[in-house]
Amino acid sequence: MHNPQSSTIYPKRPVTKSNPHHENDASHHGHVPVILYVIGLIIYLVALVTSFGTVVSNSLFMLTMLISGYHVITEGVVDTFKESITRKRFHPNVHILMALAALGSSIIGAFDEGALLILIFAGAHFLEEYAEGKSKREITNLLQMNPTEARRLKDNGETEIVSVSDLEIGDQLRVLPGDQIPTDGEITSGSVYIDESAINGESMPREKTVGDEIFGSTVNGDAAFTMTVTKNSEDTVFAKIIALVDQSQSNLSKTATTIKRIEPIYVVSVMIAVPIFILVMPFLSSWDYEESFYRGMIMLVSASPCALAASAVPATLSGISNLAKRGVLFKGGSFLSNLTKVKAVAFDKTGTLTKGKPVVTDTYFIEENRTAEWKQCIVSMEKEANHPLATAILDAFESEISVSTQDITVQNEIGKGLTAQIGGKAYRIGKPALFTHIPDTLASQTEALAKAGKTVVYFSKNDQVVGLIAMMDLPHDNVPSVIDYLKAQGIHTAMITGDAEQTGKAVADLLSIDEVVGNVLPENKSQIIQDLQKEHGETVMIGDGINDAPALVNADIGFAMGDGTDIAIDVADAVIMQNDLTRFQYAHRLSRKLNRVVWQNICFSMFVVVLLITLNLLGQVDIGIGVLAHEGSTIIVILNGLRLLLPLKTN
Repeated sequence: MHNPQSSTIYPKRPVTKSNPHHENDASHHGHVPVILYVIGLIIYLVALVTSFGTVVSNSLFMLTMLISGYHVITEGVVDTFKESITRKRFHPNVHILMALAALGSSIIGAFDEGALLILIFAGAHFLEEYAEGKSKREITNLLQMNPTEARRLKDNGETEIVSVSDLEIGDQLRVLPGDQIPTDGEITSGSVYIDESAINGESMPREKTVGDEIFGSTVNGDAAFTMTVTKNSEDTVFAKIIALVDQSQSNLSKTATTIKRIEPIYVVSVMIAVPIFILVMPFLSSWDYEESFYRGMIMLVSASPCALAASAVPATLSGISNLAKRGVLFKGGSFLSNLTKVKAVAFDKTGTLTKGKPVVTDTYFIEENRTAEWKQCIVSMEKEANHPLATAILDAFESEISVSTQDITVQNEIGKGLTAQIGGKAYRIGKPALFTHIPDTLASQTEALAKAGKTVVYFSKNDQVVGLIAMMDLPHDNVPSVIDYLKAQGIHTAMITGDAEQTGKAVADLLSIDEVVGNVLPENKSQIIQDLQKEHGETVMIGDGINDAPALVNADIGFAMGDGTDIAIDVADAVIMQNDLTRFQYAHRLSRKLNRVVWQNICFSMFVVVLLITLNLLGQVDIGIGVLAHEGSTIIVILNGLRLLLPLKTN
């Protein structure tokens, strides 16, 4: 019975405790700087529109700088001091340039322009933090979906509310309609529809029944069911997704890391160049020292690398967020950024390129008018079998015939195939090597089918082969378009498989894959990756099994298929949910766009710096216009990066 208090005891989407990565504030310092900023802005406007006299007005402008620029001054001076102590060398940030520019404006009596500088810079900084935080929030809102409680069944059949962290493997849980599934497990009773969009990005609910695997943090539909816990809370698929998200936000792209590394060097260079500029310009121009000092303050603002510093990080986080929503999880921005450099992609065959289960592709019976009768015999026999090909045969034939209710005796002997006595006649299903008298028509067909990479089994009656069934593990429907895309990008494609080379080549021919390496032992896959790297350059490996783990590690970027093994997901650099390779194609396209956006940002930000410095030397810009143009360029760079949150247009 549905518990009427379930909505209060067990919320459908319980919220976890706040975490350091989830920033809802406009500033990472909280709401206080925003309030102070508004107070300072009001004081500035009062000083601007009233006539208090020079001393009072300048005092109000100074108060504006101190109040509105509180967090700018703090980050500029205090953070620089702390970082310098920690690193045992001078390590300034860009905020100290703005603090010094405001101080310099005050020294020459330009209090109003110093206040305007702080207001514009601080306002732009709030917008920058909000924009960067937005892309982070797009990913880290996953943490809000992490379940905290579960209904555990007692021995007497009653339920108790317990913490998810207290669950143990083997516990029986009751999940009510609309509840979040607390952890990974298996359905033991009931049939339901489950919203798995939190895991795989698919909007359509999936039908699940007894024996099916279910995942924590997904949402139950409109029917209650019972489940058995199969994983500890820290080992669930959702826990791994959260770990990926957390790692992706700290692992920046190479470009972003380089920018962060050179920022303090750049700031130091500006701090050295500005005093030299102030001292030298009166000798090189008609400026006096007051004008030279004023122009030096403008140079301090213009040369500040605000836009450059924001060129890569928000764009990279936006790209990671975009992909996370579409079922591709990266462990870091560096892997996404480097994806565009890839020259070769190696695929595991089974489960990655193919569906991982054989289907019947061809059938042939010597006497066509007896096809229905023999198919009925085959279905009756295969219903008693337990080998992997039985399911494929039943899927192909069962709907075509009505199974006889007569008693049959079926034996499944290793090495001898499947045998049965039906109506006093002996029937056998097995591989061709078990049979000696094979009609020529069947032998020639068998040879052609084997060359096409198909597995052939024979069906015999009283030791006479009367038919054959060919099966093959076929590629996923969306794989050909992905291979075509890679070839259009000039990327070499390779298939690495433990299957016979002939079988692998047949699949590769269907997909137009450039290279096939068959009969590969698990320990040799990583060596093949190294060979591809030497011959072609940076190489991606995509796989789903334990045997793919060494190759995933050795590849420049390793992609694990989300339906694969935990070890493959753990060692990979990215995860593709639902084994959908079109998501890899989407990731590659987005990687190319990310690199274009980052370089657009870098070039634009440096162009603005050069333009402002040039106009300053010509005396054509004042400090207010300089700040507005400089910080405006920062906002444009941020907004350009946020375009990567939008879905890519279909090719």
